[in-house]
Amino acid sequence: MEPFELALAEAAASIAARELSPVELLESVLARVAAVDGSVGAFVELMEDRARAAARQAQEEIVRAGPRGPLHGVPVTLKDLYDIAGLRTGAGSRARDGHVATADAAVTERLTRAGAVLFGRVRTHEFALGSTTPGTRNPWTLRHVPGGSSGGSAAAVAARMGPVSMGTDTGGSIRGPAAHCGVSGLKPTYGRVSTRGVVPLAWSQDHAGPIARTAEDVALVMNAVAGPDPHDPACADAAAPDFTARLHRGAAGLTLGVPSAFFFDDCHPDVEARVREAIAALRDAGARVREVVPPMAEAIFAAHMTILAAEAAAFHGDRPHRPGSGYGEGLTATLAAARLIPATDYVTAQRLRTEVVRRWRGLFGQVDLLVAPAVAAPAARYGENTVRFPDGRTEPVLTANARLNFPADFTGFPSLSVPCGFTRERLPVGLQIIGPPFSEPEVLRLGHAYQQVTDWARRAPDLTAAYNAEGAAPAVREPG
Repeated sequence: MEPFELALAEAAASIAARELSPVELLESVLARVAAVDGSVGAFVELMEDRARAAARQAQEEIVRAGPRGPLHGVPVTLKDLYDIAGLRTGAGSRARDGHVATADAAVTERLTRAGAVLFGRVRTHEFALGSTTPGTRNPWTLRHVPGGSSGGSAAAVAARMGPVSMGTDTGGSIRGPAAHCGVSGLKPTYGRVSTRGVVPLAWSQDHAGPIARTAEDVALVMNAVAGPDPHDPACADAAAPDFTARLHRGAAGLTLGVPSAFFFDDCHPDVEARVREAIAALRDAGARVREVVPPMAEAIFAAHMTILAAEAAAFHGDRPHRPGSGYGEGLTATLAAARLIPATDYVTAQRLRTEVVRRWRGLFGQVDLLVAPAVAAPAARYGENTVRFPDGRTEPVLTANARLNFPADFTGFPSLSVPCGFTRERLPVGLQIIGPPFSEPEVLRLGHAYQQVTDWARRAPDLTAAYNAEGAAPAVREPG
């Protein structure tokens, strides 16, 4: 096995045992990027000189005193929304040309403090508003998208171009790409991870979180990046727990709610089949399963979009409409329409949100966690605006990718996507695990329990085959 193939926990163990150095790991990952990113297109920028200096420093520190934690010496990428002092934060837009960050984002600070080797920025939509990530292909098949807007993050992790990437999630932008690319992604509780220094999309619904290979890897990253930030008014004061503390307790004793409405409605049959198989595996592992009705689920989409659009329009103001602004035509038109949303509609949507949160808290008085599909349909074909279901029905890509993710963004509750198999076209499927506020340790516990009884998280796309036949879906490379 080459170093670039190691998941975070494996790489950390090898570094701690002095079997692998941070310099060797970084060079292996950079060589991997050079070999495959020309086809995948995940990266906006490589910071090779900076990363090599950081890897050498980490290596010296580890030789002298041992690793300060599992991220020490491990290569990490950031979605192109996170500030890194002295470098351009592009946010996928020409409108940001000439912008240079004057300070690190909170997450950048914490990753650096943990000893992570920051080596690249990965693609997003223009200002994160979208669901396909233009310019980036799905490593499982180049004919399909990786999801968005953290598609660069998920594609990089899936293609083994680094074990960890930090994404953001306002309407499914971590969990959707994680599901489409066969990796694990966590949208934490709103305010659990500071978004200071992250270019916003919609302030009251923006979340920062990790994409990695496994739930265990995600937990290790959360230990480094979560916690209060006095400089971020949206960040919760609650102290961060040890996110790995409950990982090994298994599924036994947990009561899982399976939605009898909304989440399985209008779902691709292969996606539904894989998710129900995952639920059966968790039941076999000792979890209790009961049907529940997610309250007010049908009302969430319109209210969520109203809030997202209005807040995005407020952030950008009149800048997109100035001559030579650099904004793309599509985003300019979207923001122009969003500026017409009446204040009364925005306030009504926020009032509805308060009631939805209250009722969803009540739901978690009946069950510990909710389990459902992460995305209603597998990844769309690149360049297509609609998803076609086997019965001939079509749906806009944005809606198909996001509608099952909106409830957790709207409520701010934590939600994890873990890989749970493949469609007949050999496209990945994601299982979504939602919990009540600040229940990430239990959400990650269930994700880890599932990954102990299945091997989906250990499978990788055969990139050699993926580059043949004009991007036809490759055979799945078995773990080992």
